[in-house]
Amino acid sequence: MPLLGQVVAAQVTDSNDKEVFAQVSGHTLGILRAEFEQSPALGDTVRALLYTDKHDRLRGTTQMPKVRIDHYAFATVTQRMHSLGVFIDIGLPDKDIVVSKDVLPFDDAAWPQIGDRLMVALSVDKKGRLWGELATPEIFQAIAAPAKSGQQNETVKGTVYKVREIGAHVLTADYQEGFIHHSEWFSAPRLGEQVTARVIGTTQDHGLNLSLKPMAYEEISDDAQMILAMLQQAPQGTLPFSDHSTPDEIQETFAISKGAFKRALGNLLKQRLIQQADGQITLVQPDEK
Repeated sequence: MPLLGQVVAAQVTDSNDKEVFAQVSGHTLGILRAEFEQSPALGDTVRALLYTDKHDRLRGTTQMPKVRIDHYAFATVTQRMHSLGVFIDIGLPDKDIVVSKDVLPFDDAAWPQIGDRLMVALSVDKKGRLWGELATPEIFQAIAAPAKSGQQNETVKGTVYKVREIGAHVLTADYQEGFIHHSEWFSAPRLGEQVTARVIGTTQDHGLNLSLKPMAYEEISDDAQMILAMLQQAPQGTLPFSDHSTPDEIQETFAISKGAFKRALGNLLKQRLIQQADGQITLVQPDEK
């Protein structure tokens, strides 16, 4: 079997309306006819990346994915499977690649969700199967740009690539390395999550110290901080409560009085950290302020 995940030169042997067939090292692979502006002639040489589809058939694509053997790039998570890991879309026409659960956090609650991003390269195991290989911290450090002057309190977006008890490591959209200490979040971000953070300083190795807390966090009450933390963890950042909720509902969920709840909501609304409408409170995202 030719090396999967490698770009090879294959000789065209046949074609039909849907596929072009080519041979390499005595093996026949199929390539979608739609990938060619004009169908190649018999005997022509085509360059294609080799992989096997979900039916274990040898395939090729001329649309080269950025993710390849020893080529790292971000890929989007498309599926989670507890028994296997997560599937990522690297641009193959008819197959997603698996990142094994063996390299993901032990607690699958910290696994990437659908739509999150992982920086990966392709690897091939001893059985000839393609897998997604997570980029190591050394890879991120090698590609990261240093912090720039004047970034204090700047809002940056980035992708979480490693989470530890002490904090989370992020690569920003500008390819700067960032670190979020655990004291600078309401709840731990997950691997692959895309976050919006505030620059609060620089690290010794010229990266960014980041915070997921709003600048006004220090100015709000303990009750307001608790509500913010619950909104951070709620689906879509929304809770079915408002200043019209009953005292019993508020006491059961937040363990505070209605008066304290209304004061906390007023504080958060004043700081533009939440919105209140239709009997719900919703976390305001940084780009909505």
